[in-house]
Amino acid sequence: MCGICCTVSLTADVVKPYCHDDLNLRRRGPNSSHQILETDCSHKYRCFFSGHVLHLRGPLTPQPLQDRNGNIFLWNGEVFGGVDVPDTGNDSHVMFQHIASCVDEHEILSLISKVQGPWSFIYYQKKTHNVWFGRDFFGRRSLLWSFGETPENALCLTSVTEFHGEPDDTQWHEVPAAGIYKCNLSLCAELKTIQLTLYSWMSATDVSPITDEQPGHTFFTDDLKYEKYASKIKCGNGKLIIPVTPLNRKVPDALPESNGQISSNRVCLEDLKMLISAVHKQNAESFIKVLSAAVRKRVLSLPRVNNPTSEAEKLAEVAILFSGGIDSMMLAVFADQHIPPEEPIDLLNVAFMMKARITKINKGSLQKKQRSASSCQSDAEDPMDLNPFDVPDRITGRLGLEELKNLNPRRIWNFVEINVTLEELEQMRQQHISQLVQPLNTVLDDSIGCAVWFASRGIGMMECNGEMKPYTSTSKVVLTGIGADEQLAGYSRHRVKFNKEGYRGLLEELSMELGRISSRNLGRDDRVIGDHGKEARFPFLDEDVVSFLNSLPLWEKTDLLLARGLGEKLILRMSAVILGLGNSSVLPKRAMQFGSRIAKMENRREKASDKCRRLQTGVTQ
Repeated sequence: MCGICCTVSLTADVVKPYCHDDLNLRRRGPNSSHQILETDCSHKYRCFFSGHVLHLRGPLTPQPLQDRNGNIFLWNGEVFGGVDVPDTGNDSHVMFQHIASCVDEHEILSLISKVQGPWSFIYYQKKTHNVWFGRDFFGRRSLLWSFGETPENALCLTSVTEFHGEPDDTQWHEVPAAGIYKCNLSLCAELKTIQLTLYSWMSATDVSPITDEQPGHTFFTDDLKYEKYASKIKCGNGKLIIPVTPLNRKVPDALPESNGQISSNRVCLEDLKMLISAVHKQNAESFIKVLSAAVRKRVLSLPRVNNPTSEAEKLAEVAILFSGGIDSMMLAVFADQHIPPEEPIDLLNVAFMMKARITKINKGSLQKKQRSASSCQSDAEDPMDLNPFDVPDRITGRLGLEELKNLNPRRIWNFVEINVTLEELEQMRQQHISQLVQPLNTVLDDSIGCAVWFASRGIGMMECNGEMKPYTSTSKVVLTGIGADEQLAGYSRHRVKFNKEGYRGLLEELSMELGRISSRNLGRDDRVIGDHGKEARFPFLDEDVVSFLNSLPLWEKTDLLLARGLGEKLILRMSAVILGLGNSSVLPKRAMQFGSRIAKMENRREKASDKCRRLQTGVTQ
């Protein structure tokens, strides 16, 4: 993973081109930093390229890369398929070799269409004076842009930046994951303004860009803030092929009866086992294979040093954002299958101190001083005994840990309890998190951004020989379960949509989920996790996983006629049972902001979609 940046000046006379503070970029890429200034006096433009590398694969390869022809390349991504990268190779170097050998735009589009994995890139093609850039189909890597109002500051592209002032006033926005873009600097310098060509994602059989009726992304139609860019962008000819199978939109003629007719609000593991039919078992076993392969690619594609022989000295190379829910449990099971047996796995479990518990503890302290020594109140009832960090995700996390220990007692499972106080939340939000979450600015973005930042930092406590001791995760790779709910109807809004409009309405909702996941979730999460010099990896958004799930009829993946804890993500729950998981297989979905209880620290009268003033001030209210 890397922090990448390019600034464009449409004049060759600037002594030093504009470039924002690169502190956040350096935090993303702590292993190497390098810059290149490219000036073309005859065509009157100047580009400044900055690259900051987190070393994960092959030899350490400083960026920007530059060849003998003057081409310059910045790559923030991982190649997990489509383009061959040797086991000992570096994907940045391999991708640069391939893209520099392309003779025209059609070859560039063909190359990018093949790549499987998360990426964002910037490529300067010296001979044609073109700058190419973009994000992958799902937008799994952050890339922001800003269009300046002067030729000296015409365009800036960056993984992450410094934000100042009110969020609504910022000129920074996420580059839409609608395709890849080309900017001809010679033409722009002549016009004294930035003009872009967008090559949109298309299905393999299409001759036109994707539309609202197809799974994927629309071209700026869902966000008014991009309207001002419309005059800068034209659509290019050429095919950039969507890397996943189209969503199966088949719907039954009539709403079928629920599988097994289990609709009680209380469900158990036996209820789930009763639902597994021959078709469901076959689908679940196929899903296990494809998801296992996705996790394998993401836990083995990193350098491993020979761990010391002492168990106490062994370090985890992979961490999982872990709540004990079905998504994180499945990632842990598959990681256990592929990570060397002697290597620990970090399970990062975050909890925010609850205001209600703080109040009870303060009251309990006063009561304890006032009551006599002869009081018959039991110790168990003493408010002082309440743990303010025993939030729902902490409780399910501990239960999940026991299930994992039963599945593989030989594995070292590092259950890291990350406890966040109100004071630390306010401090870190102001110093770091508010910068990373923006340009997103809602209450929900703030809550999830803070939770993911603290969790992925990995600083907490861990039980060792019956004693809690400080622990800091050293893993550079963080697995996250995002993408499961979006594809398998895990959110409560999916059930509401299904109850109102049936399968057709639910299909529309799920299609929209993947179409907007780049702008709602992934850029933010990449910036937040990357701030610790770690890389976020998303197995549920692996191209093969998405293609498999897209190929299935909706009712073979989920059944929202069933109760919560069964119907949503049904194929995932059945897969968990087959793999030997227990009660975690039937836990209902609990959003991270509620499970970690960060939402309890916020103004309860706020709505998730409200603009968050804390992102401006960094202060909890």
